[in-house]
Amino acid sequence: MPLTVELDRSSPVPLYYQLAQAIEAAIRDGELAPGDRFENELALAKRLTLSRPTTRRAIQELVDKGLLVRKRGVGTQVVQNPVHRRVELTSLFDDLARAGQEPSTRLLEYHVGPPDEEVARELNLAPDREVAVIKRLRCANGEPLALMTNYLPADIAPDPEELERNGLYQSLRARGVHIRLARQRIGARSATRQEAQLLDEKPNAPLLTMSRTAFDDSGAAVEFGDHGYRASRYYFDTTLVDR
Repeated sequence: MPLTVELDRSSPVPLYYQLAQAIEAAIRDGELAPGDRFENELALAKRLTLSRPTTRRAIQELVDKGLLVRKRGVGTQVVQNPVHRRVELTSLFDDLARAGQEPSTRLLEYHVGPPDEEVARELNLAPDREVAVIKRLRCANGEPLALMTNYLPADIAPDPEELERNGLYQSLRARGVHIRLARQRIGARSATRQEAQLLDEKPNAPLLTMSRTAFDDSGAAVEFGDHGYRASRYYFDTTLVDR
């Protein structure tokens, strides 16, 4: 069934932008589901009595946002909804599961050894303490979403097999470690060639970054993480309050 679109031709808002917003709303609301084939631009232009350049620009806006993808021999398709995450004390695994998406994990690296200076400082570790270094690729519904590197005191670190089944915080809770407070920094940078390959992005694609130091009930630092998220598939959500 063709998507119903209402355009205000008397508005100063460009028609391509109105069309792009209407399509984006339909995708985010689930009216257009991931994998659905989208109406071709010629048919859409004719149905809405728009010029072909107008519909082409609207569709390109959504391709650039990662909401639509053009596939040769298939046409234009809806891709997986971007993951939005409130800036709260939660894990990505738990957030994905709550959102009805299927999280999965590929363990890229796991080793135990002495921490470097930054990690020792963030975790407030004595010189003789060792840390587990854990690098993972997190996917949502089979699609790469984030690269995550975490450092934990070795004596509380979950086993590698457990990390492929569950989220890190879930595994820590099972060990009696409860995260109560975290200090985090959000930023952005370009993906390296290796990161882009793992995330199915182009080299130098933008990544959202988050580094976090988490503390347990007693106030001890139990985890330091450095994560990179696909900007085309992920965004942070915050609420600001005037005080």
